[in-house]
Amino acid sequence: MEGALTARDRVGIQDFVLLDETTEAAFLSNLKKRFSKDLIYTYIGTLLVSVNPYKELDIYNRKQMDLYMGVNFFELPPHIYALADNAYHTMLTEFNNHFILISGESGAGKTEASKKILQYYAVSCPSTTLLNTVRDKMLMSNPVLEAFGNAKTLKNNNSSRFGKYMDIQFDSQGDAVGGHILNYLLEKSRVVHQNHGERNFHIFYQLVEGGEEDLLHQLGLERDCQHYNYLTQGECAIVSSNNDRNDWKTVKNALQIINIDEINTTHLFGTVASVLHLGNVQFDSDSKGHALLNSNNAELRWVSNLLGVDAHRLQEGLTYRKIEAQKDQVLSPFTIDHAIYARDALAKAIYGKTFTWLVNRINESIENKVRRKDSSRKTVIGLLDIYGFEVFYVNSFEQFCINYCNEKLQQLFIQLTLKAEQEEYQAEDIEWEPVQFFNNKIICDLVEEKHRGIISILDEECLRPGDATDLTFLERLEEKMGNHPHFVTHKLADKTTRKTLERGDFRLLHYAGEVTYCVVGFVDKNNDLLYKSIRDLICQSKNAIVRECFSTMDPDSRRRPETVATQFKSSLLKLTEILMAKEAWYIRCLKSNESKQPGQFDEALIRHQVKYLGLMEHLRVRRAGFAYRRKYEVFLKRYKPLCPDTWPHWRGVPADGVEVLVQHLGYLPNEYKMGRTKIFIRHPRTLFATEDAFEKCKHELATKLQAKYKGYKAKGEFKKQKEAATKIETCWRGVQARKERDKRAWAVKVIKKFIKGYMTRGQAKSTDNSEYLAFVRQNYLNRLKGNLPKTVLDKTTWQTPPAVLTETSEILRKLYYRLMVRKYVRGLTPQKKAQFQLKLLTSSIFKAKKDSYPQSVAQPFVDTRISEQDINMRVLQMIRNEHIKYSVPVIKYDRNGFKPRPRQLILTMTAAYVIEEAKIKQRVLYTSLKGISVSNLTDGMIVFHITCEDRKQKGDLVMQCDHLFELLTKLAVIANKQNAIKVVQGSIKIEIQAGKENAVDFSTGQEPMVYKAKNGHLMVVATRARTR
Repeated sequence: MEGALTARDRVGIQDFVLLDETTEAAFLSNLKKRFSKDLIYTYIGTLLVSVNPYKELDIYNRKQMDLYMGVNFFELPPHIYALADNAYHTMLTEFNNHFILISGESGAGKTEASKKILQYYAVSCPSTTLLNTVRDKMLMSNPVLEAFGNAKTLKNNNSSRFGKYMDIQFDSQGDAVGGHILNYLLEKSRVVHQNHGERNFHIFYQLVEGGEEDLLHQLGLERDCQHYNYLTQGECAIVSSNNDRNDWKTVKNALQIINIDEINTTHLFGTVASVLHLGNVQFDSDSKGHALLNSNNAELRWVSNLLGVDAHRLQEGLTYRKIEAQKDQVLSPFTIDHAIYARDALAKAIYGKTFTWLVNRINESIENKVRRKDSSRKTVIGLLDIYGFEVFYVNSFEQFCINYCNEKLQQLFIQLTLKAEQEEYQAEDIEWEPVQFFNNKIICDLVEEKHRGIISILDEECLRPGDATDLTFLERLEEKMGNHPHFVTHKLADKTTRKTLERGDFRLLHYAGEVTYCVVGFVDKNNDLLYKSIRDLICQSKNAIVRECFSTMDPDSRRRPETVATQFKSSLLKLTEILMAKEAWYIRCLKSNESKQPGQFDEALIRHQVKYLGLMEHLRVRRAGFAYRRKYEVFLKRYKPLCPDTWPHWRGVPADGVEVLVQHLGYLPNEYKMGRTKIFIRHPRTLFATEDAFEKCKHELATKLQAKYKGYKAKGEFKKQKEAATKIETCWRGVQARKERDKRAWAVKVIKKFIKGYMTRGQAKSTDNSEYLAFVRQNYLNRLKGNLPKTVLDKTTWQTPPAVLTETSEILRKLYYRLMVRKYVRGLTPQKKAQFQLKLLTSSIFKAKKDSYPQSVAQPFVDTRISEQDINMRVLQMIRNEHIKYSVPVIKYDRNGFKPRPRQLILTMTAAYVIEEAKIKQRVLYTSLKGISVSNLTDGMIVFHITCEDRKQKGDLVMQCDHLFELLTKLAVIANKQNAIKVVQGSIKIEIQAGKENAVDFSTGQEPMVYKAKNGHLMVVATRARTR
């Protein structure tokens, strides 16, 4: 509670007992405020309220467990670990038995809460190898019981369909040495029928989906849930949040840990499979309406094989009823409805007894096997994970039993709470003030009273001869309970209420509210009879588990077995006796919303749960007298700073110190009472005022203490630092002075030597100038190192040497340039080398002769300017015997009129070809090429001078080419004509044909032009060359 006081203004109140108003609105507001910050736990005194957040919270790790171990219950924020730890340590201290009652409706998180408690005890209790094995078995019993006892319902994907009470046994040292489980009212009807949107028990789906192929083959099962009638009625065999295959592996591993051997495991799965096959057994009818079933039916054979019974006798037991008349036996045929009832009754009986067998085996596995000298001294903590109050759209026999159970537990809850309060008041000699609360004994009597309660009337109806039905049961209820204020039916109701009831319904006014029950199925479910012929047959089963389960039944007994309701009532009374003998702790689990969404707080749903869990009743009981009570020592230790007489130390009796303290605080006589060992404070506001004063005082005290301590520490630290600084300064100054002296003496020596060296620098090397000359050499080489030429062509950046290094500098320069040249040459590729050779040839022909040559140097030569794909195929075929060496596009000028024509010029090994698309316009043999002329300007005109022996031969060839230097260099290499290329100034004479001449004139201008001049010559105007 101290933690609640400290944190009350942060996120709500951590303990509802400290609320200013004990109204439902204030209760819900506080719960919502805390839930919005993921604070799902809140106290009502020692009762823990838990709201399901529907998401993972990082509050269950080992660090959290360590935090809550051995800590006062109210010291830290509310947590399930705090309750578990306090129950454990109270058990050790007082050496008595305890139980933790976990209740709430389906989906509120009861099963998870019990798991968290088990996990906490597994970590927090002392451990040995043997004890760890016991804990493992207790922990691993959960997945097995969940597989066989849990199912998906409309409200919860992992709803416990049975009640479970587990005792954890501890020895005197607090070691968990064993355990025992009691189970209550397994919902066997789920085996044969599920509502829409619900599933059968998990184990069926886990076996079908996760079972190994060999196992399924051995059991005659298919990997398809849709194949089995007992698994498809709810139409939701697959649930996204459940991984049946992984769960199957967990269950198999858990069965090994709890010591169920391989043979029993095989029989267990065979029993489960037999139920699935039994659900697929279908009946036909004969002409009289009697049920027929062929003994060769495949499903029936699988059932008989798996159960180890005779197929013919099983077929007879499912279709005939054996009636014994004196010494004779008569077989009475079933109708199809009776046959289906017999089949379903067998399936429920097999599954129900198998579940009981499994619980017994778990108990054998986790029973206490530790033997110590003080082994007789054992205490237990019980965990009761029981179904919460259930209200569905249609409520049947199961909901009636569950809600009856909740009525009994509510009665027990109020009795134990009031008893604990009364005992504390009596022990402290405080006058007890009567508490107003709703006593639900009237409802418990309505259900369980002998000869007059609903269960007794139901049993009478089940046992009486004649045609007993659900409706006759309802009529008997109306006769016996017509005037009961908490019972109403359609017949007994007034006009307004009658509209909300069907004719087959009855309504009970429970402590949590009204619930309407449909009587359909009450008689059959309460009887839960198995025909004697089938029972006798199953007792002879070769399946060890089935035989063991049914062996307790006396086959010769004619006594009718107890009804389900009576059995449940008896087990509930035994449970009540067990719980009454133990100290109680409570966890109330609430659903935050119906859609299982994180962060949603459905206020109407929460209000409903708060009501039927009796939380407001509990709060009123806790607040009826005094809201806060604490031992004198604890109260004085916390609040003694508030009074000068008790601070810093109270030397007397704690009770006297508390009396002095409260008088100083101004408590009124009606605001508190002094007990024998505790102070009782009536109102939370009184406590809050005290706490606020304490918080203020605490800050003031802390400030004063801090100021004093900081002043003391600062003075001492300052004194130390001052002394240390004086010593350090003295030493440092001496060191620095000595260094400075040595440095100056060294500097004087160096300067003297340097000056002498400078003065004698021109003389031969001697002692006086050797160091100076070495400095000069080093300085020059360092400068040279940072400013070396980057290329071979760089002749200007070499550093000017001092006189003493002139010769050395020249040698280094030559070596460095040779090194750069060598590196460059070594880095040349064959392609680059060939390129350089061509460029060298071009240079020898055109350098300083033609104006456009300098601009061409940087342009690399290529192998050809026209690819073979761009040359006409016909042309290629005509010159296929000659190897094409180079081709380039040109403009050829006609000899007559100088009309320009675009052509392709192809150089082969023997001749040059002028091509027009698919025609060879002219073939010039290299042997007939007597010369080549170009101008000295920037134009691209080329004239091939060709030998003309007669007038029929074509004369000189005039062309313009953009790649003049590349073309002529390639031609010079191919045809060996480098000496035939002439660079001409002015005009070039051309021979049009033998005996007929003309000329090409050249001039410069602003724009390049080629045209026929008036004098009939070809006039070429070239631009002026750009000067560098």
